[in-house]
Amino acid sequence: MLCRATMRPRGPPMATRSFSSAASTLLRTPRTARTARTAPTKPSAPPAGTRTFLRPAQNDSNILDSLDVSRIARDRYNYERRRRIFLYCGALSGFVATCYTAWKIKVLLDNPIQADAAGVAASSIDQARKVVVHDKDGREIVPTGNSTVPEFPRTLVLGDLDGSTAKDAAPVSSQTIVIPNGAVEDEYTLVGFGTRTVSFLSIQVYVVGFYIATADIAALQNRLVKRVNPIATALVPSEKDDLRASLLDPAEGEALWDALLADGVPARSLFRIVPVRDTDFPHLRDGFVRAIQAKAPRILEQEAKEGASATPDFGESVKEFRRAFNRGKAPKKQELLMVRGADGSLRVVFDDGRSTGRQVLGSVADERVSRALWLNYLGGRKVASEATRKSIVDGVIEFVERPIGTVASQVV
Repeated sequence: MLCRATMRPRGPPMATRSFSSAASTLLRTPRTARTARTAPTKPSAPPAGTRTFLRPAQNDSNILDSLDVSRIARDRYNYERRRRIFLYCGALSGFVATCYTAWKIKVLLDNPIQADAAGVAASSIDQARKVVVHDKDGREIVPTGNSTVPEFPRTLVLGDLDGSTAKDAAPVSSQTIVIPNGAVEDEYTLVGFGTRTVSFLSIQVYVVGFYIATADIAALQNRLVKRVNPIATALVPSEKDDLRASLLDPAEGEALWDALLADGVPARSLFRIVPVRDTDFPHLRDGFVRAIQAKAPRILEQEAKEGASATPDFGESVKEFRRAFNRGKAPKKQELLMVRGADGSLRVVFDDGRSTGRQVLGSVADERVSRALWLNYLGGRKVASEATRKSIVDGVIEFVERPIGTVASQVV
């Protein structure tokens, strides 16, 4: 009996200890933890194969089976290729559109649209009249529209150049001859002017004006008026338009001016050239020589048909012309004159702006040289300046609309 009492466990029963342990744990755990542990969980997403309200059932196991990496790469390559093609086409179209627009603007600027008007003013000749203004000294000038050379004198007074020659092989200091102040002076009237440009960028080189001796205008009037109407003393608007079309025609205009110059009409004339940028005489000389050589075949061919034999060698005459330009710089805004005398001889005159005034640089007696040089501005398929030719033609038409023998009182 004593042994049985000794073997009995002394602690509380097992159920009692488990309940006490759970109670103590519950008392030690925070309230928030118990709340989170007992919070309801969200319902899980439906299985992959389950149909939903807005989308059909999908089987995720087939997505990877249908994935084709090669096809995806080809599709991407084709997309990038089409994208590049569209970009290249857009860039090319923009470039073409820009060039076409620039060309159309240039055409409009070169050929402005003139509004029609009633009466005599409807003629395109009258619309091209130039404005004559007076400077602060009271002299008549014509605006050129050029910022470097803003105006040309309406009339030009030039001393008598007869007897003034230059030594061909002499240096510049002794080659130039100053025109005497007491020489006989002749007045020249401006017929037309324009700006000489080169290259497709229209780089301006010089402003050129064509002058005719005032006393010789009547002879030019008579030849042109009688050519259109033998019994008239002046031309009416329709006849003026016909003459203007003939002078502007490349072939007919060149033939007309060639015949007039060969006959010495007008007897005295000159071209006044003023550079708009600093240049040199060799550069100007090369341009003039190319112009002479371009017109020489027509003149020599016509001379061969007429059987002229007592004429000097044309090549030597061109060399004489080249020697007249054996100088250095030709500053801008300085005057260069090429004067054609009554006998067809050519004299090159330059004014460097110093106190010495105009100086004769050289002369060429062969009239074919001056005629070829004149045709470079007056007629032909390709002239030195188309604007200059049109302005000269407008000036000539202004002369023929007045009675023969009267001096034009206003520049066209």
